Amino acid sequence: MITSDEIKRRLWDGANNLRGSMDASQYKDYMLGLMFYKFLSDKTLETFVKTSGTKGTEAEIVQAYQKAYESYGDNLIKMIQNVLGYYVLPHHLYQTWLKDIREGSFELEKVSESLQSFERTVATTGDIDDFKGLFSSSTIDLTDTALGSNLNTRSKNIRQLIELFADLNMIALQKGDVLGDAYEYLIGQFAMESGKKAGEFYTPRQVSEVMAQIVAKTTKVDSIYDPAVGSGSLLLTVGKHLNEDGRKDLHYYGQEKNTATYNLTRMNLLLHGVRPEKMTVKNGDTLAQDWPEDPERPNEGVQFDAVVMNPPYSVKNWNQEGLKVTDPRFEIAGVLPPDSKGDYAFLLHGLFHLGQEGTMAIVLPHGVLFRGGAEGEIRKRLLDKNYIDAVIGLPDKLFTNTGIPVTVIILKKNRALDEPVLMIDASKSFVKEGKQNVLQEKDIAKIVDTYIERTDEKGYSHQASQKEIKENEYNLNIPRYIEALDEEFAQDVDAHLYGGIPLHQIEQLTVLQDITKDVLYEAFQEVRPGYVTLTKSIDDFTEDVLADETVQKQMESLKEALLTYMHTHWGKLTTVHDVNDIGTLKEAMLTEIKQLLKEFNHVSTYAGYQIVAELWENKLAEDTEKIAISDFYTVARTREPNMVTKGSGKTKRTEQHGWIGSIVPNDLILKELYADELKEVEAKKEALASITDEMTELIEAAKVEESDEEVALGDTLNAREDDFTLTAVKAEIKNVEKDSSEYELLNKVKKSLEEKSALNKDIKAKEKTLNDQVEDRIENLTDEEINQLMYKKWFGNLTDDITGLIEIPLKNELDTLKELKVKYSDTLETIEKESQSLERQFEKMLSELVVTE
Repeated sequence: MITSDEIKRRLWDGANNLRGSMDASQYKDYMLGLMFYKFLSDKTLETFVKTSGTKGTEAEIVQAYQKAYESYGDNLIKMIQNVLGYYVLPHHLYQTWLKDIREGSFELEKVSESLQSFERTVATTGDIDDFKGLFSSSTIDLTDTALGSNLNTRSKNIRQLIELFADLNMIALQKGDVLGDAYEYLIGQFAMESGKKAGEFYTPRQVSEVMAQIVAKTTKVDSIYDPAVGSGSLLLTVGKHLNEDGRKDLHYYGQEKNTATYNLTRMNLLLHGVRPEKMTVKNGDTLAQDWPEDPERPNEGVQFDAVVMNPPYSVKNWNQEGLKVTDPRFEIAGVLPPDSKGDYAFLLHGLFHLGQEGTMAIVLPHGVLFRGGAEGEIRKRLLDKNYIDAVIGLPDKLFTNTGIPVTVIILKKNRALDEPVLMIDASKSFVKEGKQNVLQEKDIAKIVDTYIERTDEKGYSHQASQKEIKENEYNLNIPRYIEALDEEFAQDVDAHLYGGIPLHQIEQLTVLQDITKDVLYEAFQEVRPGYVTLTKSIDDFTEDVLADETVQKQMESLKEALLTYMHTHWGKLTTVHDVNDIGTLKEAMLTEIKQLLKEFNHVSTYAGYQIVAELWENKLAEDTEKIAISDFYTVARTREPNMVTKGSGKTKRTEQHGWIGSIVPNDLILKELYADELKEVEAKKEALASITDEMTELIEAAKVEESDEEVALGDTLNAREDDFTLTAVKAEIKNVEKDSSEYELLNKVKKSLEEKSALNKDIKAKEKTLNDQVEDRIENLTDEEINQLMYKKWFGNLTDDITGLIEIPLKNELDTLKELKVKYSDTLETIEKESQSLERQFEKMLSELVVTE
């Protein structure tokens, strides 16, 4: 039972082990190309099986296909081609390569011949353009020395890569989009490894999600177009957020200048189950020549429900063809974008192809928001027509190929002329992962929700009116419309001079004021009008606040709501039968947690959203996939080999080390079902730790020269291991008198070493017995035990994690109160007293000075 996550890990680990020093941007073409050829071969065999009724193992089916081809030749091929639109001949199958490898007769030329044969057969049939040129030398060049300096090395490297996909059934994996997800994951991983070279073929997942969700959740999408399509990830992400019927009807259009990347786009779409008739992808320069064109309406172009784009930023010399402003794409602007920067050329091209009711999302550098000249004029024209719907500022370092911050611009043609432009500043919403900044699930959700609901939030979002925009001379730079929040309190001079915390600053502690106002003011004593002092420590006050009846009632209400939430989704999680339903189930849980938390004041909706999103990422996604493939109780009683990596370099190997539960963790079984036995082991470990501490003290004492311990124990110390040696202790004890202090010390160490050894053996034996019992127990768990364990695994921490969100804003304001107390504790009077004290000390020191000759 292999899940999508396991496939991703295995393939990426395999890629890293096999590619050696080859650049990731090159190696991806070989790996992804051969993975796709395995898919084509599997599809050919599947079609042969369905049309011929052949049954048996894969080897028997390949043999039957070979015999059928020898008997029926072109008639068999035409039958397969009528179903698929392509075919792979028996002697060119991926499975035939694998057979040659096993028999020791593999030749690299066979791969080249197979790929060339596929290219020729597709080209001559003239049936479906989507498969032509997929394996051209620009994509997979088996003579490239980067693959190996000689034929033998290249052959070995390709052979190992072919074997990486040997046991993957691409047809089975395509169900539930497991294969497409794995392919997309590899593209993303190669992009991160490729650094600056990645910009041509990949949009980071979190940026794609922002754009795709905005488009998919606000627009009826039957056709979608990406003029700088890259790997096709943006198109596919939009499709993922449509319902099943919407995906079936969706037609994908894209254009890509780089031929190898264009081939990657087609492979990616096909592996995601996009039928050839539902995709139209072109290898060409989007800006040089308009595409797609409508012959009947050459000045309008083909219109799409959605246009999405992550074009190359600020392309220089984009106008190689000498295009004029009369080009229908640029007429709306009245001026050509500057030749030194192609950002608005891409934007205008996309807008030209946007349908009247459609939505466009494009990601560009921030300069497009405020640069002057021709770009300023274009921006003014777009704003006067009110085509710009929203401007979303994202953090810097989101992309592997550039560190600059970017903006997502949403455009629509059907906006009312007085409708405001929504500005969102999400530039501070991220976490750091290595050198990159990453949007979390909560950040993406908040951006999309803010866009859909058109909400104003201080420091985050603002609806800029046409009047405001004109007053800013059509400059859309986000800080002009959204001021950064200043969370610092202003300095109160009176409080600094005379002490006390200003009441007007306490009034700004809105959460404490709203929830625990009585407790708040009971803790203060007035020192003079408008100023108070805290009558108890912050720690005591914090306890009072958290124990307040209002806070506790809110806690209980939230716990009850969460109990209902968990019970509802427990039933759905344990009965999921179709991998395709998992995405819907995840979306429902995320949507409902937001709705639930909105009922509780001052609780962060999106912090709760993130907790559930991480629960899905870390546990539920993989578990529900396994449940859907099998069923809940069956998979819960399934155990899998625990494979561990041992050694390194040439001795590196993978070995089985016991068994692990497929979805029920061994350590959870141990903790929940073997609690008494575990306590016994823990008690022995504590005893062992106590002995170890005593021995450490004796070891340190024995290192002190001429100490009693050094005299008695010094010769028994093993300097290398920094420990006593039992053999040496036993030998030394024979040489001292029984009643002496030396004998007592040596005997104490001897007994401790023997007890330590016995405890170690006992602990190891008991842990082994327990581990064996747990491994055997997996297959014999009762339904009740499975329910108990899986509920604990999925929801064990959820209540505490989410109810903890009630305390966070309270504790934040209590920290602020503590800062205010400290800030105003040093008054003018205390500073003067301290100064006077220092002066007295100085005068005393002066009087004590003695002048010597």
